Order: sequence, then C-alpha cells, then structure tokens
Amino acid sequence: MARVLQVSVRNAKYQQWETLLRNRNKRHRAGSFLVQGVRPISLAVEHGWTIEALLYDADRGRLSDWARGLLERPHIEQAAVAGPLLAELGEKEDDNPPELLAQVKIPQRKLADLETRPDWLGIVIDRPTSPGNVGSLIRSADAFGADAVVITGRNAADPYDPKAVRASTGSLFAMPVVSAASAHEVAEWARKQPHAPAVIGTDERGEKALSEHDLRGPTLLVVGNETTGMSKSWFELADATARIPMSPKAASSLNAANAGSVALYEAARQRSEDLNSEGRAVPGV
Repeated sequence: MARVLQVSVRNAKYQQWETLLRNRNKRHRAGSFLVQGVRPISLAVEHGWTIEALLYDADRGRLSDWARGLLERPHIEQAAVAGPLLAELGEKEDDNPPELLAQVKIPQRKLADLETRPDWLGIVIDRPTSPGNVGSLIRSADAFGADAVVITGRNAADPYDPKAVRASTGSLFAMPVVSAASAHEVAEWARKQPHAPAVIGTDERGEKALSEHDLRGPTLLVVGNETTGMSKSWFELADATARIPMSPKAASSLNAANAGSVALYEAARQRSEDLNSEGRAVPGV
C-alpha cells in the first residue's frame, strides 16, 4: 500500500500543485500538469501517459469504484487533500470539489516524431492566444480523424493550460500534439517527409473555396491567430490558401476554433466520399 500524503493546509506541496495551474514556465519546468474528470483521466491512463500523483478528496465519505480502482495502481504517489483545497485546484466551488485530480507528466514530443503516410492529415494552429481554442481544436482534430496537431509560435497558448485541457475533453491524450517555434521549422519538416503533405492555409481572401481544394492526400491545414490570421511566413510557405464561404450577412468571421473545425470536417467529408466511391466501409463523419 502506497504511503498517502495528507494535505489539509496550503503548504509547500499544495503550492507546487497550484503552480502547475497558474504558471506556464514553472509547469513546463516541472514537466507535469493537473487533469480532472473521469473521461480525461481515464483516457490518459488508456493511452499510456505517466500518472505521477493522484489527489483525492479527503473529506468524501466514499470514493467511487472508478477512483478507488485508480488508487490501487502501484507506484503512483497519493495525496488525501482537504475538500476546499481540492476544489481550488480543480477550480470548483468549495462545496463541490472534484473527486480526483491527476498529476500527469508532459510528454517530450517533437516534430521529428511525426511520420506521414498517403492519407495523413494534420492541422497547424498558428500563434494561438486562447487556451480554450487550442483545446477545442484538439477535440475537433480527434473527432475528424486527424493524425496530429502542431502549435507554432514561441508565445503560443499552452495545450497543457487547464483551460485547454478541459476544452479538449480528453482528446489531448488521444492526439499527438507538438509545438514548433516557427512556420519555417514546420515547412522544412513537411518537405522532408516521404509523403510530403500539401500545406493549405485558411484565409478569408483565399484563392478558392475550401471545398474546391483536394484534401484527400497527405494534407497539413493551417489556421491563423484569432485576431491577425495566418502569419506572413505561412502565406509565403503554404502551397495554397483556402477560404471558408460565409453568408454575406455575417457580422464577423469565424474564430480560430470554428474555422479549424470546418476545415477538418471538409477534409473528413472528402475522404469519406472517396472511400464510398471505392465501395469500402466508411466511418461516420
């Protein structure tokens, strides 16, 4: 039986966990982040992510079978945390703390780890500022069968920010997510791939509508910053730019998460039609 750490005050250990929520630099220096929710934690375990610690509600009378099953796993640090403190770490109301939080190790993924194939599909999120948009796009990438999400920009929103983790609803653990400093780094990687993906940028001034582009082969979609769109570098490096047709009555353009989701759906739609034409089984789109 693992030794259980008792945390009932805001001691040094509690402050370390709080830092994982609030401070990006310290989160990455520590190499771990906090996760809550049955589905996200279960997916982290299912996909082999390293669980470094499990924090549970010390004031709860009886934990669920799911939580007790996780706590029975060997070689994982356990901490019984006072309900109000766990609620703070879970960003919940004091009277509704999460049953369990997991401290999960950040994987050391690199662009070079990604390998393309003839039907490979990836999406770049260029210099995002909203962690929520990052998480939502990771969720859409998972839903529409993408193979990877690439985040470019040195100051881009962190996919391990708690808002991004929550917005992904667990897809973060099923989807390879890598960061790259610049568009040039990604373009160079793409050119060296045996199945080099076509780089298709999205912009309201795109040459053709998104549906007019062939997205059935290896493809890397690019979605720009929420305010300024794609960077100049991506305009120069993209093989083509595509626009998403909108109603002339629209008051504003789509945000990054919505635009990326539409682009991913269009790629999935084209691929499903291609499979249908070959008489092969098609998953639901």
